[in-house]
Amino acid sequence: MSRIFGSIAQMGYVVRDINAEMRRWIAHGVGPWFYVHDVETDYFTHRGTPSPMKMSVALANSGDVQIELIQPRNDAPSLYREFLDSGREGLQHIAYWSEDFQGLYDKALESGYVVGHEGSIGGEQGRFAYLDTEKTFGHIIEISDISGPKGLFFRYIREVAATWDGSEPIRGDIDKLQ
Repeated sequence: MSRIFGSIAQMGYVVRDINAEMRRWIAHGVGPWFYVHDVETDYFTHRGTPSPMKMSVALANSGDVQIELIQPRNDAPSLYREFLDSGREGLQHIAYWSEDFQGLYDKALESGYVVGHEGSIGGEQGRFAYLDTEKTFGHIIEISDISGPKGLFFRYIREVAATWDGSEPIRGDIDKLQ
């Protein structure tokens, strides 16, 4: 438990082949996966500059911890692209969720954290920020607003995973998988 951020809610993996990674986690017994091939951001900035970053995302839960898989779909600047371009693949960030995103965001900046990239998915209550903590912790810290529809969706994913029987292991844009 972090006195600044709270409890870790998510582990985020940046991957080159999201389909293969979902299958790997399914074989490990984690699922079902909720997959979105073309995630649409309201805005996205990398190191303060707008970026046309495109990505695919898959989400599942293992207990109370959400597992996120992210595959960049273009070469636009992002911390995801930097991670892959450095020759790595795998755990890239841990995330903390808040219903008071602005308060947590302000507290992080006041504590000396620097935003590497940030954006929003689904409106003002879908904001997220990745704090550039890789040199300090070996991974990035994400903070994410769950006060709106995103929080309800995350709760639904956790509830479905709790009783998952192995059927329909991938849900969503399965027709768009590589």
